Amino acid sequence: MTAQADLQRFVAEAVADISQAQDLDQLKIARLAHAGDKSPIAGQSRLLGSLPADQKASMGKIIGEARATVALAIETKTQELETLRDAKVLSTEIVDVSLPVHRGHKGGLHPLTILKNEINDFFIAQGYSVAEGPELESEWLNFDALNIAPDHPARTMQDTFFIEPRDAHLVLRTHTSPVQIRTMLEKEPPIYVICPGRTFRADELDATHTPVFHQVEGLVVDKGITMAHLKGTLDLFAQKMFGDQAITRLRPSFFPFTEPSAEVDVFFNGRWIEWGGCGMVNPKVLQACGVDTETYSGFAFGMGLERTLMVRHGITDMHDIVEGDIRFSRKFGVGL
Repeated sequence: MTAQADLQRFVAEAVADISQAQDLDQLKIARLAHAGDKSPIAGQSRLLGSLPADQKASMGKIIGEARATVALAIETKTQELETLRDAKVLSTEIVDVSLPVHRGHKGGLHPLTILKNEINDFFIAQGYSVAEGPELESEWLNFDALNIAPDHPARTMQDTFFIEPRDAHLVLRTHTSPVQIRTMLEKEPPIYVICPGRTFRADELDATHTPVFHQVEGLVVDKGITMAHLKGTLDLFAQKMFGDQAITRLRPSFFPFTEPSAEVDVFFNGRWIEWGGCGMVNPKVLQACGVDTETYSGFAFGMGLERTLMVRHGITDMHDIVEGDIRFSRKFGVGL
């Protein structure tokens, strides 16, 4: 009877102590004191082994009931304190969504990058691949392989950035055409590729020129390629850049790496605008790259991205594109 009375007292003390807990930390202390391995009830459990056999069953039942009473008190108090805690969090950590906030501008792609990605996506959809090459290029790839003679004016210091020492024959590429040469040297026809990238020429920065600018060039080498294929490609390209009503026209011109050659104009906003250059790949260029000119022919074209962007969006000053003013670039969106 003494053990049973002790258990009743232990349970009463445990329930009272648990009910007085003010938060979950205090409840944890009470739980360890009254339901842990060192609690009085646990001590009574350990004494069961020393009781006579006829008392073990009844005493074990009493101890089990005592444990259940304490566990129920702990569970009830835990739910109560957790509800109070959650209510307190909701009341003290509430966010007033009506308050004004400072909205910083997120970063985005430059309009030229957005345009380049748009062009890449268009030509990839037509079955082309995208090729890139180094900006520091060999003089042979930049000029000789493209049928540009050693005495051609484009090779002069006034047009080209040569890298010291001069006998290294290295230049900052003046166009992305060396990427076309690299592609023909590395791959067998048929070839359908565009070559976007940054190029360099010794120009002063003004409203319509910049020493660092971007181009996209296209190259097709396959059996039976004609000027008609070139014209159709340019018409589709122009419609993608300037709208479904855009059309192109070709004016005879001269480029060392194409024969025949033409300037490309696009009809946009009620007038003809010069857009780029094009032509059938000169057989000498194909031969320099090891392409059989009896079997294959090809066409090539090239446009300036800055020029395309200025025409399409009515930009009149190159400075707006290159000077990095976010008031200019923000209106194009982030481009992601």
